[in-house]
Formats: sequence, structure tokens, C-alpha cells
Amino acid sequence: MKLLVAYIATSGGEDAVALGACLARTFDAELEICIVIPPEPASAGDAAERATVERLSDALDSAARRWLDEAAAKLPDDIETTTTIAEHANPAEGLIVEADKTGADILVIGGAGGGISGRHTLGTVVNDILHASPIPVALAPPGFAHLGADEVREISVAIGDRPGTPLLFETALRSGVRAHRPIRLISLVAVDDVQPWRAEPEDRAVENARIHAQRCLDTARAELPSDFPVSSTVAQGTTIEEAVGSLEWHDGDVVMVGSSRLAAPNKLFLGTTAAKILRAVAVPMIVVPKGSD
Repeated sequence: MKLLVAYIATSGGEDAVALGACLARTFDAELEICIVIPPEPASAGDAAERATVERLSDALDSAARRWLDEAAAKLPDDIETTTTIAEHANPAEGLIVEADKTGADILVIGGAGGGISGRHTLGTVVNDILHASPIPVALAPPGFAHLGADEVREISVAIGDRPGTPLLFETALRSGVRAHRPIRLISLVAVDDVQPWRAEPEDRAVENARIHAQRCLDTARAELPSDFPVSSTVAQGTTIEEAVGSLEWHDGDVVMVGSSRLAAPNKLFLGTTAAKILRAVAVPMIVVPKGSD
């Protein structure tokens, strides 16, 4: 298994490296830390101008190499780590291209920083990746480099009945088995603003959610080893944020969500529900692309 960590010398970059290490240790995966820098611009000027452009490009390359070395030096010896400098005019596209070239299974990124500690905040590059990546994206909450767990404790997965849920469900089961970590299936009921229960009475919405959660739990138990720890729960609230906030979250937890139904096949697209969960939790989130139609 291969994890590609998107790095920049900021607190968000440090959070991404820390989450990468946590996931690498949990899944026994190889870690690659990558910085994307712009390519050297073509210069049509005189010799002096070309020399200036080359010096600036060399300085950027040298700084990127130093930042990567410093990031890698903070990782423990038990994690197999490589570093890469990729050149691309668009950082988000550059990371996606690098992930494809290296055969990465998960792209690990950090937030923009500057938000409430533990609450996800998205910058432009992160937002672009969360709406275009062809592979799962793991997003580290702010402060994870200082407060995050060394390994994953439990994998929570937000299950629904929309298109794409089967791939999310199977990805969660495979991840749990690979990491030997418990799986918690979550069915969310937001009475005010979430379909398909919007037009239904609250008690009917909750009952439907319980039926769906039990069905998913039965399916998971049929596919998993007989003694594998898997559970399900229904979280209820006026909003998605309130429903998610009603659950217990612990150090080492991660939450896995699917992509919007608007996503292109085999592409990731952060939907409205996932974005609300992202704002409500202080644990790492893994967003899974939509499957083929």
C-alpha cells in the first residue's frame, strides 16, 4: 500500500505528514512525501534575465529539498519513507498526477490552518483536490501534528442509501480488515435538511435509519470474519452537524465518507453532507471517490 503526502512547510503540511505516519503505521504502508513547485518559466530575455530566472528556480528547488528532508527527519524509522519534488503549474493537478504516477492508494493532505484547533479548514488547493481526485483523500484536522494519535483506533463510516454507498461500504470493510481495526457504521438522521427523510415524520425517519443501519450491519457481518468487531449506530439531530456531534469521538478515530452523487465516475467530489461532517468533527476524514456507474 502506498500513501502520498502533500507537503508544504506550514502547519497544515506538518499535520498531513503526521496523519500520513499514523495511516502508514496502521495499514503497514509506504509513505511518500511530495512537494509540488512551479516549473522553471521560459525566459525570452537577455542572458542576465535568464540567469536570474535560473537562480530563483534553483533557490526554490533547494528550499523544497530542505523542507522535505526536515519533514522526513521527523518520522520514525519504522515507516518506509521517500521524498519527491514534482513540477506543475497547478499544485492540485500536480499532486493528482504524482499520485497516479506512483500508484498511490491514498492522497493525504492537511488543511489551510488558522481555524479552530481540531476543526477542518480548507484552502484552495485542498478544496480542488477534494473535488477532483481519482483516489481516496485523507484530510488531517488542524493540530494533528501535535495532538493526533500514532495509530488509528477505529474506522467510522457514514453510510447512506445513495449511489456510491456500496463502494464506500466495501472500502471501509477492506480498510478495517487490513488494519485489524474495529468498524463503526453510522446512519445519520438530520430532520430539517437531509433527504430522503425531509418529507417524513421524525419518528419514521429514525426508524428507517435504524432499519438501514441494521441491514448494513448484517451485510458487514456476513462479509467479515465471524469475530471481527463491527457495530452500527444511528445519530439523530436537527442538522447533520448536530447529529455527528452527538456521537462519541476518541483519539485515533477516523471517519470515512463517500462522494457526492454529482461526482463523475471514479472521481471524488466533496458533497454537502460530507462537508457538514467535515466541519463538525475533529478527527481525520477519508473521502472515497464515486464508483463506476
